[in-house]
Amino acid sequence: MQKIYFISGLGADKRIFSFLDHSGYDPVFVDWITPHEKETLPSYALRLREQIKDAHPIIVGISFGGMLLTEMAKADPGIKGIILASNKTSSEFPSYLRIGKYLPVYKWTPVSFSKKTMLANTWILGGIQPEHKNLLQQIIRESDMNFSRWAIGAILRWENSVIPKNIIHIHGTADKLLPYRLVKADYTIKNGTHVLTMDQHEEVSALLRKLIH
Repeated sequence: MQKIYFISGLGADKRIFSFLDHSGYDPVFVDWITPHEKETLPSYALRLREQIKDAHPIIVGISFGGMLLTEMAKADPGIKGIILASNKTSSEFPSYLRIGKYLPVYKWTPVSFSKKTMLANTWILGGIQPEHKNLLQQIIRESDMNFSRWAIGAILRWENSVIPKNIIHIHGTADKLLPYRLVKADYTIKNGTHVLTMDQHEEVSALLRKLIH
């Protein structure tokens, strides 16, 4: 059975993909590695790629994982990439994230307060059903905020204008974090939020199987 590699989003883990139907392939969830001090997003992406031993892998990345996958795909044409609820270039960021590059409030906020803020603002991610919301909150409570701080900084400093030809972009129309109107998606999930693997998991599962096979 073919292995399909999954990269989760910022502050998340493999549970973000737990509602998907993985029948027909063997899912492999890529674990985070410790970032170097002041490491850039492209540098981290290439080191994370080394964890995947296949020469021509199919990789699925959501949100931050999709940005990392974009950098992997730029460097390695042998990759077939599928990004979910993500963006391929820095120009697809909403204005409030661009401003964050010059006003890095995340650096000055205590870890405990950052986690409480994230828990209070899960609405921006989506998650329609109570089980979705409960899982999102559990993931945030258990997240490594030091890693999240590094990742936020790496995202805000990310400058990319190259769209690799070996990635496919799936995006939801109800994404509040990375608005649909700002990205150029190849496939649209109607009413899909930033956690479309949860709230539109059946449609996303079917589309992934189609693209994989």
